[in-house]
Order: sequence, then C-alpha cells, then structure tokens
Amino acid sequence: MTSSPSDPSRHVSSRRDFLRVSTAASGVLLASPLAARSHAGGNGKLRIGLVGCGGRGTGAALNALRTHPENVLVAMGDAFTDHLENKLSYLQKDQRCGAQVQVDHAHRFVGFDAYKKVIDSADVVLLCATPHFRPRHLAYAVDKGKHIFAEKPCATDGPGIRSVAETVEKARKKKLNLVAGLCYRYHEPKVETMQRVHDGAIGDIVTVQATYHASQLWHRGKKPDWSEMEYQIRNWLYFNWLSGDGITEQHIHSLDKVAWVLNDFPTAVTASGGRSQRTQEKFGNIYDHFSTVYEFKGGQKAFCSWRQWDGSARDVSDFAYGTRGMAALQGHWIKAGGGDWKFPRGQKHRGMYDEEHVALFDAIRGKRPVINNGDYLWKSTLMAIMGRMSAYTGKRLTWEQAFNSKENLAPETYAWGDAPECKVAIPGVTEFV
Repeated sequence: MTSSPSDPSRHVSSRRDFLRVSTAASGVLLASPLAARSHAGGNGKLRIGLVGCGGRGTGAALNALRTHPENVLVAMGDAFTDHLENKLSYLQKDQRCGAQVQVDHAHRFVGFDAYKKVIDSADVVLLCATPHFRPRHLAYAVDKGKHIFAEKPCATDGPGIRSVAETVEKARKKKLNLVAGLCYRYHEPKVETMQRVHDGAIGDIVTVQATYHASQLWHRGKKPDWSEMEYQIRNWLYFNWLSGDGITEQHIHSLDKVAWVLNDFPTAVTASGGRSQRTQEKFGNIYDHFSTVYEFKGGQKAFCSWRQWDGSARDVSDFAYGTRGMAALQGHWIKAGGGDWKFPRGQKHRGMYDEEHVALFDAIRGKRPVINNGDYLWKSTLMAIMGRMSAYTGKRLTWEQAFNSKENLAPETYAWGDAPECKVAIPGVTEFV
C-alpha cells in the first residue's frame, strides 16, 4: 500500500514534483547495486524481452523502447506463432522505434515454456501474457534476477496471489525493479488529485464510489482445428481461470484507485453479479456485470459497479466523498467550499504508459531509487478476486478468507488438448473454497 509524501503542505506543481510524487506512489527501495554498476550515468544497452504479444504487450514494448535509444527488444514469446510474427512485424514497422527491434529467429519462442527462454535472454522483461500465467512468469523472472514490468492483474485465484506475494518479497530483497501496469498511478493528473486528497483537501474520507461501465470487447471466434485449450487461450477474456473475470481483468483499475485514495485495502466485501447480455456459450463462464460494496477498517465503504454491455450508457468515473467536500478521481477536480481545484486543461504531461516505463528504466540505470510496485499490484488484484468470489457465491467474504482461498483454477496439465471445464457460477449454489 502507498502513502503520501511526508510534507503534506506541498503539491505537485512541476515536472520535478510530479516525478517525486510518482516515485513515492510507486514504492521505492535503496538504489540497486546491479543497476548502478551496470548502467551508471544512464548509459549502456539494455536487452528487453516481451512475454505475451497481445495489444498491451506490443504497446508496452513500444513504451519501453521509447524511453531510451539503447533499449533493444531482443526476444519475444507467445503461445502462438501467428500472434508473435504478426506483432513482431508491427513493431519492426514503427517509425520511431523499429530499428530497436532486433529479435532474430533464434529468439522467437512459442509455447507454454516460451517465457523461460525470453527471460533467460533479457536484462528486463515485460510480462504481458494472459493473467493466469503471471505468477509463474514473475517467479521465474525474479529467480533469474531480472528487472520487470508486469501487467495487471497478477493472478486469478488465491494460490496465484500467495505466489505473487512471496515473489514480490524476493524481488524486494534482491533489489530488483518491479513496475506494475496499474498505469493510473503514473498519470500526472491523478497523482496530483490524489496528493491533494491525501493532504486533506476534502477532509476525512467517508465513502468512495467507483464506476466502470463499458461496452463488450473482442471475441476471436473458433476454428475447427483448434483444441479446446487453444480456443480458450485465444479467447482468454471469457474464462475465469485465464482472466479472473472482468472485475479482475478490467475493473481492477477502479478498485486500485479506491485503495490508493484510502491508503488501505478492504477488510471485507459483499457483491452481486451475473450474465445479462453475454449468455451464449461462446462467452465462457464469466459475468458481464458486478456490483460490490467493500468495507474498510476505518469505517469507510466503497460502492463499486462494473459492466460490459453494448447499447448502454458508458461511464468511467470515481468519486471520493469527505467531510469537507468531494474529489473526482478520474475527472481530476475537487469541490470543497473555497478550496475548489481542477487540473489545468491543456497542461502538458507525459502519458501514463510512457511514464511508468520511464520510471522503470531510470531506476534500472540508477537515476532514481529502486521501484517495487508489487505490494499494491497483488493486493489490488486480490481486492478484485474477492469481489468475484463474493458475487459467485453470494456470501460476504473477508480479506483473510480470500487470501487463504484454496480454490485453484489451474488445469492439471498445460497441453494443446482438453481445457478446464467451463461452469457458470450460481450465487447461493456455488461454494466458497
């Protein structure tokens, strides 16, 4: 969990202040001996490996390459050859960074174990594969002493969460950099909004409302020559063992903002959800809407709503309500009597996707302290998972219950054949494990 800087009278008023607060919000350690020794002064080639060549993975690769001319993509891994080759071609054609894409045929890895070969080939790894696989990818990368960018979420069940929590501590002890893909924590308007709230602009926070109402997402169909495992992984969004369901895969951004503004994680949750539009078999076993009420030890409650419905109103917004006023966490404004404020329209700032990679590579090169975002990465992921578990079972669940859950969504084996059975949870019938 993060905390506001020690001097509450200061606000983010410049690029230097923003970077100071952004680093504070990221969790830092003492400078890394490895980073300082190998890349002192900001020089030196860094070999980057990409695990998971989807849209976010290729986006992360471009963000990483843009931060420094000596960042070079040298290895890529994915479950599918066509996916890897298509995305490699896309990256090579990028007008700004194409020359930094140097992935020869010997470093294009495909299959369930491709991540090991990518990690072995790189100094820095971008872990952007399907969320179910993130715990093992993180564990291997830390064991190998690699610096990491890890997309959200970082797990889909209790065993995965416990694995990541352990890995995060190992990374901390090794002084490895680990930047999380919860990108709003690196978005300057949100950093400043949060800073002002933490400084007391709206008084003591009483409650938080978080809404993420979006449209349906992609589906890649099904081909006769695909096994059930291939079909599910190619359409991973719709299978909870792979994605964690939409509350974990997408709504985690909203839930992370709730935890960020409260500087805390919930003690319990009561949730509901279901399938209203996405009822066909092709949509696997995930829900298309969730409503959650999170409880915090300070007495606050957070009321959160997520859905993916076509033809319906869209709304992505978050509000914190305090004893002196309110703050729009997504809209970047505060109303508090005479203390009204809004992030200046048109004020230039580096995009959050670039900013998180600038932070990572600056830390690796010794330009700032070591960053480890792993704590809030796994805790925000667990916050989402416990909401899913509550909705699936119809039960109020505590943080400890969710963390210690023995429900293991992993298949017995990873092979191109059968896949986990696809059952839709029924509240009041589905048991908490």
